Amino acid sequence: MKNYFETSSLSVGYNGKALIEDIDIALGRGRILTLIGPNGSGKSTILKTVSRQIARIRGAAALGGSDLFTMSPKELAKKQAVVLTDRTRPELYSAREIVSLGRYPYTNMMGRLTAEDRFIVDYCLELVNASSFAEKDFSTLSDGQKQRIIIARALAQQPELLVLDEPTAFLDIKHKLELLSLLRTLAREKGLSVIMSLHEIDLALKTSDLILCVKDERIAAFGTPEAALSAVSISELYDLEKGSFDPAFGSLELESAAGKPKAFVVAGAGLGVPVFRRLQRQSIPFASGILFENDVDALAAKNLASSWVITPAFEPMSEVDYEKALELMLRCESVIDAGTPIGALNKPNERLLGIACEKGLINGKYD
Repeated sequence: MKNYFETSSLSVGYNGKALIEDIDIALGRGRILTLIGPNGSGKSTILKTVSRQIARIRGAAALGGSDLFTMSPKELAKKQAVVLTDRTRPELYSAREIVSLGRYPYTNMMGRLTAEDRFIVDYCLELVNASSFAEKDFSTLSDGQKQRIIIARALAQQPELLVLDEPTAFLDIKHKLELLSLLRTLAREKGLSVIMSLHEIDLALKTSDLILCVKDERIAAFGTPEAALSAVSISELYDLEKGSFDPAFGSLELESAAGKPKAFVVAGAGLGVPVFRRLQRQSIPFASGILFENDVDALAAKNLASSWVITPAFEPMSEVDYEKALELMLRCESVIDAGTPIGALNKPNERLLGIACEKGLINGKYD
């Protein structure tokens, strides 16, 4: 795919001093690039530079084959739209009028909107579900509503590249999902290229074609989400000490309770996860087994449990794994049955539950 936006040995910073050097980005049409990293790492500085809010230190950038830094403001406004974290504070403007500002690169010297301009404004208001408050004074809107209006204004420019700094920061869950779904649709169907920063790593994983990791004023990684974001790389990126991030679930996990396991959870088929989380909330260390390696319960147990017994997928549970699980279970004060159905491959778990019943351990005080 031919790149629509590129940087080469780009250095960014302030007052002539480079904070981040040698930034090499290549982004095709209809692709989404997301910057992630700790606060203060330099993500906003990169976005402000590629949107020409601040001057580059050195290096080059091209937009649609043209030099980004020598394009006229009007030409740039037709190709690139920007939504930064700086809050807009207009006086006596309606939400519709704010969105209409996005059409000014296309108007004549008098700045009058045509019927086509007004149609595009209405269309962009509908895209961000803001038509119902389009006539309200912008200053009276909630932060989330203001954010949607600012994004609609950017879309009204009909850009080929959209640059957004933390666009989900003021949005609730519903509108976060709507916005990111909209960006994905515009990228795929309209060929819109997107560069944005996000704090929600799970949403970055699900939305982005490319990830740029920024840490300590340097580029830590650049590539596909699968290549750039692993449990280890995310832990290093954010210096995680209390807990971890699991790319398989796309979720942050608090650290497991310390100490010897007090409860043993017979789980599988994903039914153990809510039990695991309940025990974690109660700060009760626990063990689990026997779990197939491809089961979501096995993935969760590695993050949440003190100990576990995991067996190869698609094979009957072995006697060796049964003995390991039995020994571990008998060292616990209580056994919890997560309700996993028993079939031909996980018969040993039925034996574990039978012994737990005989010894009066099943569904004990930690259930």
